[in-house]
Amino acid sequence: MNADLSTILDAVLKSAIIAFALNEIRGVVLAVPILYGMYEAGGTMMALWLGFCSLAGVALSVAVPAFAAKKLDLAGRLRRRRESAA
Repeated sequence: MNADLSTILDAVLKSAIIAFALNEIRGVVLAVPILYGMYEAGGTMMALWLGFCSLAGVALSVAVPAFAAKKLDLAGRLRRRRESAA
């Protein structure tokens, strides 16, 4: 029973780390069209403001999960679980 629980938790933590990495990539992919739109608009104040707001939203959607992962120490938990299983 304990080994099954350990295996399940190991899989959940691995998938969480992969999800966080994919979230970082998603942030970069979402930022490129915003920056290109600001460039195409000629740098007007409205384009800059909308671009800033959009980039801030993307940054928050990427930074908050990364901060939560650091606070929860997911990578350390996964490492300790591997060491204890070996």
